[in-house]
Amino acid sequence: MAFSFRRKSAIPGFGLALGYTIAYLGLIVLLPLAALVLRAAEVGPGGLYALVTDPRVLGALRTSFGLALLAAATNAVFGMIVAWVLVRYRFPGRGLVDAAVDLPFALPTAVAGIALAALYAPNGWIGSLFEPYGIRIAFTPLGIYIALVFIGLPFIVRTVQPVIAECDREIEEASATLGANRWQTVFRVILPPLTPALLTGFALAFARGVGEYGSIIFIAGNIPYISEIAPLLIVIKLEEYDYAGATAIATVMLVVAFAILLAINLVQAWSRRRLGHA
Repeated sequence: MAFSFRRKSAIPGFGLALGYTIAYLGLIVLLPLAALVLRAAEVGPGGLYALVTDPRVLGALRTSFGLALLAAATNAVFGMIVAWVLVRYRFPGRGLVDAAVDLPFALPTAVAGIALAALYAPNGWIGSLFEPYGIRIAFTPLGIYIALVFIGLPFIVRTVQPVIAECDREIEEASATLGANRWQTVFRVILPPLTPALLTGFALAFARGVGEYGSIIFIAGNIPYISEIAPLLIVIKLEEYDYAGATAIATVMLVVAFAILLAINLVQAWSRRRLGHA
């Protein structure tokens, strides 16, 4: 007689775990977002369209989303290099460099913003070097970009680092043995397995950058149409007791961010399927 034994799981069964997951996400994520959309609907389609097409709102959305995408793309390149160095090389102070990567996580956002503003202000250590040439960093969109790069770097490094550690070096050696040069090895051997993790880190860095407030507010300058970010505009609406307007801007940010993240996730899923068939 054949006997079958079911291995007990350390966590509850599928039904209980699924129910808990749906209830948790519903209460913590979906319910607040639904309340946000319902509150924004109070202005009506015409009011929402007028608000979205307002030049100041469009400028703030363009600044937030454009600079967040640019900073995330920058971190995707240089964050992968940092992760590669931390995994593949041994050098004095490596542990210190590895710990420094997490500083944007540990620092309060206001502290980071004040520190960046002090460094890149026209009279700061770094800003004063560019001021004689007429280049202003702080209180411009360039300052926002630097702040977003600062806070987004750990997302790329910590997402890609474990994947690099699992990569077999023998594959790279085999590529060189077969006559591939360094660039061919990078783009055809190293990057394909790293792409899903890289896209995940990119999405996380972008999402953090879009909603960032504390580290930007001190270095942005907050000039309408130039360096004003959408989260600041939401705060201004709330201070004016325009709750419907604030929730309407927040809803637009939610829709645009969700669409971009959905596109990134679709590309990530496609890259994983392609990698699986390779």
